[in-house]
Amino acid sequence: MKKAVIIGGTSGIGCSLANELLKRGYDNVICFGKVNDKTYRFLKSNKIQIRNINLLNNDFSFLEEIDDTFDTLIITSGFGRVALFEDLADCEVKNLITVNYLSAAIILHKFYSRIKSDNNFYTAVIGSIAGHVVSPLFSVYGSSKSGLCSLIENINSELMAEGFSNRILDVSPGVIKGTSFTGGLTDLSSLEKLSNEILDKMYGKKTLFIPNFDDIYKEVIERYHKNPKEFGLESYKYKKDNNRISSKPQVVIGYLSGTFDLFHIGHLNLLKRAKENCDYLIVGVHESGAWKGKETFIPFEERLEIIRSIKFVDEAVMSCKEDSDAWEKYHYHKLFVGDDYKNTERFNRYEKFFADKGVEIVYFPYTKGTSSTQLRVAIKSS
Repeated sequence: MKKAVIIGGTSGIGCSLANELLKRGYDNVICFGKVNDKTYRFLKSNKIQIRNINLLNNDFSFLEEIDDTFDTLIITSGFGRVALFEDLADCEVKNLITVNYLSAAIILHKFYSRIKSDNNFYTAVIGSIAGHVVSPLFSVYGSSKSGLCSLIENINSELMAEGFSNRILDVSPGVIKGTSFTGGLTDLSSLEKLSNEILDKMYGKKTLFIPNFDDIYKEVIERYHKNPKEFGLESYKYKKDNNRISSKPQVVIGYLSGTFDLFHIGHLNLLKRAKENCDYLIVGVHESGAWKGKETFIPFEERLEIIRSIKFVDEAVMSCKEDSDAWEKYHYHKLFVGDDYKNTERFNRYEKFFADKGVEIVYFPYTKGTSSTQLRVAIKSS
């Protein structure tokens, strides 16, 4: 039985690779990535399992689902934006490095005992041509992919020196037609040829594959090595003259607020679910419970520090009086709240306020379990 795992398997190239693996006789392919309605349109086989993950959570427990019977690992996750370095948000810089380099390095490390083995184990990672040449206006994306490509080259050298035959394939394309990476629509038929080329190189245990190398990128790389400074200036001018620069940050900022008194598993699950639905999570902590007519047992500074220490939280702040006021400060894209607030006067007012601001209010279903109210009753009764 042939089994494969694809990290980023819900992207256009990830979906295409999953479908092509089935054609090559795989019985089980698990695709990890950000799941939406389109995912199920592209991945229809019951041999493909779809798992929703967010690599920004730095939580790799999902890999525990991968047992020793899997012999293929493909990493396609990554994102980028053409922009001046100064125009990238701090959280965008962090997220670019986390997804494009750090998460891939950790995943490869977790699978390394299988890669460094006498048994066949096939591995391919999507790098970028920007990882092999200077790429101004793609500064953090290019440097993160450069680090990834260098990592793969170094690991392959170790494998070779120690006498192991398995290799990691660095797939470093330029523009991939048929994906939404540059704003286009996903078209699996356009990706079929490239996917099969990737798989052929991976099974051949090659170490580098640059699509369209002879037609385009051989000359590009030669120009870069001949005069890197001139190449960089030409690349900058080309992107600027062709209106490639994007002013829209490639990050979804989420916000939620709460008192978080007597912190418990319900609070933790709320924060985890919120981070799964955004790239950067800001949490507002209420100074007291007076707004709900309740006393707090834990001082504000301690509650703030607890929230700040949760791995799902990127930033913990004192909450504003209204969540709409917080939007004026942080310009978040998603507001998270329990569904018990739906149709209340407050959130009906918020829905009107956010109607023309591109903000989505996400109502999470209430889950039974420990509650702050139960804890307060228990404390008072004791």
